[in-house]
Amino acid sequence: MEKRDFHIIAETGIHARPATLLVQAASKFGSDINLEYNGKSVNLKSIMGVMSLGVGQNADVTITAEGDDEKDALDAIADTMKKEGLAE
Repeated sequence: MEKRDFHIIAETGIHARPATLLVQAASKFGSDINLEYNGKSVNLKSIMGVMSLGVGQNADVTITAEGDDEKDALDAIADTMKKEGLAE
């Protein structure tokens, strides 16, 4: 299992557009990928799950991936987070 922590810096947090981009990035991989925030964990391939967390600015989230392509999946998600100015 691969695991990475992110600090959300975007003013709007993970709202509809960045959530969609993260779900699209996660969906390219076969691994099980989860987003954890505030004691709750959701499937990062589910737009409704991601939106239900209500992740705001200055939130700390953890993304875990488990499967054959877990490292590649987390690398791609981290790239998306940085490219979109979501997290550091």
